[in-house]
Amino acid sequence: MKPNGMKAKLLAGEPAFGVSVMIPSPQVVEMLGRLGFDWVLIDCEHGTISLETVELMAMAAEACGITPIARPATGSAEHILQVMDRGVLGVQVPHVCTAGDARRAVEAVKYHPQGRRGLAAGTRPSGYGFAGAMADYVAVANRETLVCVQIEDEEAVRNADEILRVDGIDVFFIGPSDLSQSMGYPGDPKAAPVRDAIDATLAKILAAGKIPGLPGGSESVRDIQDKGARYIYTHLTRLLARGSSDFLSAARANQE
Repeated sequence: MKPNGMKAKLLAGEPAFGVSVMIPSPQVVEMLGRLGFDWVLIDCEHGTISLETVELMAMAAEACGITPIARPATGSAEHILQVMDRGVLGVQVPHVCTAGDARRAVEAVKYHPQGRRGLAAGTRPSGYGFAGAMADYVAVANRETLVCVQIEDEEAVRNADEILRVDGIDVFFIGPSDLSQSMGYPGDPKAAPVRDAIDATLAKILAAGKIPGLPGGSESVRDIQDKGARYIYTHLTRLLARGSSDFLSAARANQE
């Protein structure tokens, strides 16, 4: 099992920049690695990525030196195990609303004594059983895997203090889109009540000495870093839109 370079950066107090990918493409992951990103979010909640492709995308991430993190379809232990056994180095668990949800996420990612993840011989992350003793693999996996929980519901905001007290969570990610919907302002995370909830939750995460995460684009990434976020990603579609806009603007200006 390879070291988790992104987790090491976060623990050292540095930001780590990733890209969320919803389409099944190991090639896109390779490109992102060569472009200099620290990690990739393989989105199985909103995208069309099968388990077989999760494995291929994890392989591509390892080959180009970035950290593969998966967002499982749900926070169930079954869905978390399925992506972890494909070789990703952590999960970003959606809709964690209570401390119980958070504890179950940790238990699904970690092996005993930290959790209850199912242990099987011959899985890809264990080197198919060829890489050494299983006990050594378990110790490395518990150290290197990352647990990120998403606070993206009004209930989660209310329960933030309890969620922050759960051991074993590396990142507390605030999801503005779903939070805006949960609070009655769908698609408008800049609505005052939503913005205030995000700021208050972010302040609690920082006060607890934990690592906060937020999504952002080129227009907001400096601001969210200034606010304290270190686990930061943008969307592949936003990168494509920005690059396309720059190209087409320059191309069409030449026609005038």
